[in-house]
Amino acid sequence: MLLTTSPFRAPRPAAGGAASILGRLALAGLLAAGLLLGGCKAFRHKEDVTASPESMYKQATKLADEGSYQAAIKFYENLNARYPFSDAARQSRLDLVYAYYRQHEKDSAIDAADTFIRENPTHPRIDYAYYMKGLVYFERDPNFLERWFKVDMSERPPSDHRKSFDAFQRVVTQYPNSQYAADAHQRMVYLRNRLADYEIHVAGYYVRRGAWVAALARARYVLETYDGSPRVRDALEISVECYRKLGMNDLADDSAKVLATNYPGPRAGAAQKKHWWNFRRG
Repeated sequence: MLLTTSPFRAPRPAAGGAASILGRLALAGLLAAGLLLGGCKAFRHKEDVTASPESMYKQATKLADEGSYQAAIKFYENLNARYPFSDAARQSRLDLVYAYYRQHEKDSAIDAADTFIRENPTHPRIDYAYYMKGLVYFERDPNFLERWFKVDMSERPPSDHRKSFDAFQRVVTQYPNSQYAADAHQRMVYLRNRLADYEIHVAGYYVRRGAWVAALARARYVLETYDGSPRVRDALEISVECYRKLGMNDLADDSAKVLATNYPGPRAGAAQKKHWWNFRRG
């Protein structure tokens, strides 16, 4: 195709005259300013290849304090790559856990915590690594579809919650004087109830199908593992029914006595004789 004008000649201004030209110049000025600011920001985060490990750590910490976690992560990672045996690098591996967590890189945060725990078993802040690992698992949200359809999470296998519980338990039992122990304990209470919910849900599933031995095993697990949970009453009621169905009347009577002693009277608001877990059965 032939060009009607020289490619090196400025094109003719469109309709609008001087106002249009001024508008374009203003837009160009804004774009230039944006590029300049972006360049300054990039320059501010540019790494000095001759920097000492302490200087790199200080810069990374400054970025993290400012909320620039992605840039901080880059500095922490480079520090570990260049000075892996320095004290600054060892400290940065712990700080990386938090930076990944705030950047919503959950898998990376867990990997960083596990690496720190494995490589520094006697570090004075290892309690923090366990706590952060527990926190990441604790805050893993259900996916979008589960939230949208309001799925009952007691019906889902709580694998992340078990891992979270184990990590918090490490803090509480092995480091009782840790500043994170109190919060870890409170989260363990919630997680214990959540885990008990799931076990009772599974036990109810087995009851509805007449799998009495399997249902009893789940109920006994709740009684032995999650004592104090609101689901203990459900576990006792399931135990009584399962023992009856299995012809183990002595054990059924014993469980019934424990149930009556600890939970006298009918359930509040109970309107049906059938238990919630066998409502589908005829």
